[in-house]
Amino acid sequence: MERPLLVYTTFPDLASALNIGEALVREHLIACINVLPGMQSVYSWKGAVERGVEVAAILKSREGLADALAAALKARHPYETPIILHLPVVDADSDTAAWILAETQPGEATGTGAQTA
Repeated sequence: MERPLLVYTTFPDLASALNIGEALVREHLIACINVLPGMQSVYSWKGAVERGVEVAAILKSREGLADALAAALKARHPYETPIILHLPVVDADSDTAAWILAETQPGEATGTGAQTA
């Protein structure tokens, strides 16, 4: 069975994270997006140290969609160079893995994942 994949990214605001996440769910590229607002960031960008408020997001998908998901995320993302980190899942609860895999099959969404997000 194909393994689930977690993708970590950040957004400049809650609205962009939720809107992009919803589009990716509708396209079956992800089963879910968890959005964590209010993150404080300090980072180096183009030779300067910057500070900012961002929104962290964790996207739940499958390994086979890694490239397509990264491309779709980059195409919609408001940042010039968005952070896209693929976090391989070593193991997962079998029901959780089955839900993620089912929800990321085009045309085969089960609609049962609302409680598991």
